Amino acid sequence: MKLTRQLSTLAGCLAACLLSPSTMAEPASSPEEVLLALINETGSSYLTQSEQNLMMMADSPAYWTIEDGADLFYTERGPNNVTLEGCDFGKGPGVIEGAYVELPRYFADTNQVMDLESRLVHCMTTLQGFSPDDPAVAERHGSSSDMMKLQAFISNQSNGYAWNTPLDHPLEKAFRDAGEVMFKRRAGPMDFACTTCHSDTGKRIRASVLPNISNASEWTKAISWPAFRVGQDNLRSSTHRVRGCYWQMRQAQVVAGSDAAIALMSYWTDAARGAPAILPDMKR
Repeated sequence: MKLTRQLSTLAGCLAACLLSPSTMAEPASSPEEVLLALINETGSSYLTQSEQNLMMMADSPAYWTIEDGADLFYTERGPNNVTLEGCDFGKGPGVIEGAYVELPRYFADTNQVMDLESRLVHCMTTLQGFSPDDPAVAERHGSSSDMMKLQAFISNQSNGYAWNTPLDHPLEKAFRDAGEVMFKRRAGPMDFACTTCHSDTGKRIRASVLPNISNASEWTKAISWPAFRVGQDNLRSSTHRVRGCYWQMRQAQVVAGSDAAIALMSYWTDAARGAPAILPDMKR
């Protein structure tokens, strides 16, 4: 109880300096400040269920991965010996601040809706000249992979920014709508859908409180990936989380970078619209 009161006091102090999720335009100085402001505003049992993780966020091992990602981003690499500063993540070549919270989005140069991972694959193969089966591109999971390091660095530049994926292009709307169908579709031997776990406030699996997709202040934490998984001692991506959810529902695996995976991410990101991203987050 004493620890809870201390966190509540700290949250109140920080919230006085931070705008609400719906109006936040500039990033907070740290992910834990973003989370504490949300806790103070909502009192959500989902957001407050892991005091230990909240205490450790400032010293998250994710920051080592982020530093490695910065080195990779600005280093001339691949057969073409160029950096990733020529890659357009939606705001112009090399502009990464605030770019992650606007993904997935449509890219005219590929005529596709792409998330961060698929966009990185595109730029590493076309700009830097890596082959698709090069370990720099093919190895996707774990803090030691180049892909995870780059995703960690780029996403961190959107910490505190409001999720704001564009829906101007017809494909962006189509992907978002397809993702909603996937999210709500019951299937598999257990007859589960994503909504089975994420459509009510306060629902639990064992001791874990589950986030409600209808509550953007809760849902932003649910989709704030990459995040450091304490129980796995690794940084994990959005794709890894999607695959994990489908495995838990005993449904067929979603292929990384596929239209299905990106559609689901388009829907879940739209559901958090206006709430601030917590990057990097720390999860159980």
